[in-house]
Amino acid sequence: MKKLLVYDPAMCCSSGVCGPSVDPLLSRFSADLEWLSGQKVGVTRYNLSQEPKAFASNSLVSAALKKEGPGCLPLIVADGKIVSKKKYPSRSQLAAWAGIPLAGSKPTVPAASCCVPKKTPKGRSAKSCC
Repeated sequence: MKKLLVYDPAMCCSSGVCGPSVDPLLSRFSADLEWLSGQKVGVTRYNLSQEPKAFASNSLVSAALKKEGPGCLPLIVADGKIVSKKKYPSRSQLAAWAGIPLAGSKPTVPAASCCVPKKTPKGRSAKSCC
């Protein structure tokens, strides 16, 4: 199973629906992580204000924080590498890092061409429609 670790900046909650206003970016990202979990991808999310030890115990995250400060958050770690900093990635980026296809992301190609020779009224072949 693939595993994705999310290190959020200090905030009251990770859903984006707390406080006086809703953050649509956080709401979308939370929904994308829920979708990813449904695809059998392990997702663990840490909040700096609630779980500072998780940040200190991961050498990659700790080094990024020492070098860049909390402005580098959020950090996304996949396969032991930081794959994203300073922004919440899209669902397609999350899927790519997890190695899973997005449903409907690949166009379907018909098995046979729709462009076949047409018969003219006199029985001769005409050029295809394409």
